[in-house]
Parts: sequence; C-alpha cells; structure tokens
Amino acid sequence: MPNLANIDYIERINRAIDFVVDHLGDPIQLDDVARAAAFSPFHFHRIFRGLMGETLAAFVKRVRLERAVQIMAHRPAVSLTEVALACGFSSSSDFSRSFRKHYGVAPRHFDIKALRATHRRSLQKAVSGNSSPHRLERLPVGENPDGFSVELRSLPPNRVAYIRVHRPYEGDGVPRAAQRLVAWARERGLESGQWLGYQWEDPDVVPIERCRYDVGLVVPPGTTGGGEVGIYRFAAMRVAELEISGPIDLEQRALDWLLLTWLPRSGYAPASQPMFEAWRGLPFAHGMNRFDLCLWLPLADRASPL
Repeated sequence: MPNLANIDYIERINRAIDFVVDHLGDPIQLDDVARAAAFSPFHFHRIFRGLMGETLAAFVKRVRLERAVQIMAHRPAVSLTEVALACGFSSSSDFSRSFRKHYGVAPRHFDIKALRATHRRSLQKAVSGNSSPHRLERLPVGENPDGFSVELRSLPPNRVAYIRVHRPYEGDGVPRAAQRLVAWARERGLESGQWLGYQWEDPDVVPIERCRYDVGLVVPPGTTGGGEVGIYRFAAMRVAELEISGPIDLEQRALDWLLLTWLPRSGYAPASQPMFEAWRGLPFAHGMNRFDLCLWLPLADRASPL
C-alpha cells in the first residue's frame, strides 16, 4: 500500500489526467494542467513524468492519437480534417505528421483491422493466460449465438467516486481497488449505490500497458473524495444497455457484438466517453468467475459534431 504522500500525488495526477481527457479538443497548456493538479508547473512536470513514465506533452499527444484511431474505427465517414480538429491537432497536416511518427504510417493508409487483431492477441494472453489461449476469440461480425439484445437508456448527470488502476490487465489490481472502494463506501453508508467499472481506452486499439481502468461508485451531491479516491462528473448521456450474467468470455462476446455488429447497424456512433460496466450489486461479488452487470455504451448521433 503506498504511503500517504504517494496517495496524495496519485490523486493529484489523476486530476491532471481527468483535465486532459476533458479538454482533448482544446489547446492544453502545462500551467492549466498543473493548476488542476495543485502543483507548481516546475514540480508538476517532474512528478507527472516520474509517475506516468512519459512527459505531459507525450501523454497528451498519445491520448489524442488514440482517440483519433477510435473515431476512425467507428466513424469512417468522418474526414481526417474533422478527426484532427476534434482531437486537438492544429491542422490535418499536423495530425498526419504526428500519426505517421507514432504509428509508422499515414492515417489514410492505417490498417485498423490489423491493429485490432494484434492487440486482441495481447488481451487474450493477459486475461486468459497461456493455459487457455483461445478463451477470448473474437465473435464473428453478424453472429449472435448468445441472443444479446440492446435497450436504449437516458442517464442523468452523475458524480462518480473512483479509484484508478493503471495497467489493469496485470495482476489483481482491479479487484483489490474494488475492495478498497467498497470499504470507503461502507464507512459512508454508500455501498448500496450504483457500482461502475469503466476503461478510458479501447484495448483493441491501445496497448494494454497504456490502459486505465476506474472502479467507480455513483455518489450523491456533496460527496468528496480524498487520498486515492477521486471524484469525476459525467454529463447526462444516452447509452445502449446490454445485460449479461456469466464468465469473462461472455462479456467479451457481448462487447464484440455490441461494438462490431449492433453499433454499425444502429445509426449511432460512440460518444467520447468510456464504456461502462454497471454492476448489479457489489463489484466482483463472484470474483472473476461470473459477472452480473449491464454494459453501457454511450452514444452520439451520427449527425452530431465530434
């Protein structure tokens, strides 16, 4: 368990990450991010690099490029200029240069299917282990052997208390974070609220070692965080809801069907929000053997701006 000083730094760096994610389409200045984290710019730069393993500038550019890939994957009709501006690049040429430097190829020639296949193999190995290498094979597009169905829901604005886990596919960091947040909630009489899990990156397009996963709990107004517990405010949103109850491979098939079969046929595009796991009851109540939850995919109309 990190000491109190480290927990305080983690909380403040998480606030910086939240600020960046909320402002990816805007110019992002070091002073503004440092202010959000309550650090002086000089100290913030060194602390951020020490905890994150990359500079703030490198982090911002990488996350912008990863969001661009997600938009390109799910909204192929959007022009590269629109993608560039939506992700905070000054021009399409700036975007193309950065994209080529990061991915080794121009965005118009980028093979998203090949990237997904490569990252899926890494995900299989991380989650299933070498003893079961085919457990998370992708569900073929158009197939629905599990009878998945979707309902549309409108969610109000929510305040979410969270503990963030970096590199969530390594070890048992996510279930342990859930245990700590449950203990935090019980001390405040909040454990009966809506529990969430959400990941800011799509592991099919982002290397799993760069993924971030939040264990979260919807909390009432006035609830404050502290230590490793942060507070994030989600705007009202419309979501596609899909219920599941079963092992992790069922959840992966549900994700595949939702993103690769239902979404392209639905007339919607994904909003710039994470996919949510909305638990029925406490998170990981059955360990890693069964997941009783709803998947929530935030939606944006295809005609809406990025």
